[in-house]
Amino acid sequence: MTTAPNQSVLTPVLTKNWGDEQSWKLSAYGDYAAAKKAFGMQPDDVITAVKDSGLRGRGGAGFPTGMKWSFIPQDNPKPKYLVVNADESEPGTCKDIPLMMANPHVLVEGVIISSYAIRANKAFIYIRGEVLHVIRRVQAAVAEAHAAGHLGKDIHGSGYDLDIVVHAGAGAYICGEETALLEGLEGRRGQPRLRPPFPAVAGLYASPTVINNVESIASVPSIIANGADWFSSMGTEKSKGFGIFSLSGHVAKPGQYEAPLGITLRKLIELAGGMRAGHELKFWTPGGSSTPLLTAEHLDVPLDFEGVGEAGSMLGTRALQLFDETTCVVRAVLRWTEFYKHESCGKCTPCREGTWWLTQTLSRLEQGQGSAEDLDLLVDQCDNILGRSFCALGDGATSPITSSIQYFREEYLAHLEQGGCPFDPEASTVFATAGAKA
Repeated sequence: MTTAPNQSVLTPVLTKNWGDEQSWKLSAYGDYAAAKKAFGMQPDDVITAVKDSGLRGRGGAGFPTGMKWSFIPQDNPKPKYLVVNADESEPGTCKDIPLMMANPHVLVEGVIISSYAIRANKAFIYIRGEVLHVIRRVQAAVAEAHAAGHLGKDIHGSGYDLDIVVHAGAGAYICGEETALLEGLEGRRGQPRLRPPFPAVAGLYASPTVINNVESIASVPSIIANGADWFSSMGTEKSKGFGIFSLSGHVAKPGQYEAPLGITLRKLIELAGGMRAGHELKFWTPGGSSTPLLTAEHLDVPLDFEGVGEAGSMLGTRALQLFDETTCVVRAVLRWTEFYKHESCGKCTPCREGTWWLTQTLSRLEQGQGSAEDLDLLVDQCDNILGRSFCALGDGATSPITSSIQYFREEYLAHLEQGGCPFDPEASTVFATAGAKA
């Protein structure tokens, strides 16, 4: 956790106890007061409270959480399920894992309240398989909650039953896509499903299912405890509440900064001690590598769903990767594209073949080979992938390419003019083969 000097700008709610001794223990967290309060409400009233708060999905899409819950058909005789998407693997995204490590009980309590609201008696927390320490931490929190009577049969005399399963994923980036995640949960290869039917109607085991991000669910206890008006008093008109902003890269104090939506990158950099000494911002991603990159011209763009959208990008997961002038943008984009090529599930042709060809073209340009026409070829390749792939992975793979050509076309051309990367390989601390003379 990063402690910033201006606490009036920050809104420590989910991160409030991260610095406490053994903050992950139930004894440090509390007695699940929000869950007990929720049990005194009707499930529909819990959904209404979340709707009124304005909470939108914190996993990237920003869909209203309460509205998603209301899509569950209660007249369906099949069991209802809640699935927490903890398969955090977007390059640059690093908020859910520290949240689950430092404060897993806020997630468990959120799962209890959310499951109660949608009338689910079984919930799943799908965690990326590589982070074994996180899996063990959340499993221990679930066991603690069960032993304290917060889970199981007739929780606190409410008549409500709930069990939580912590599931270790098989380590595929594509399983962050909600229907591919369901395939993984059911024991099949992680590949997106055709929709409709949507998960709310036929999700896990063909039953009504709600799938939410870790931070979305973890935000619910504070809403129930403090009221919808409290939550909606923060943020902007259409993007309510607070969120965890993950600053990484060439900033003095990288880390997690929990602040109201609508804060600017300029303010966050100030809280993080500025860019590293002697350097200045060149480009950055507002929501992970699958969002169109922005430049120093966008320092004062409000970091909410609407503001970032108007700037031509997406808020995404608020994974703010900051790069200074020592970074070769072509090399950075190539590395991201190589990731998407590797992680493509191969189900659809535009993504499977398109990401391969994007990598080939980009690699040729980065080595100073080819011609200026290859930039138009890249844009054409991206256009043939965008909107035509089975899920958002293909779309995300095109974002850094088209946006980098938009803002840094001259840098691409410089590679061709000089027969290779014009940057000094010894200067960069980010990429092994690209850097710049300070």
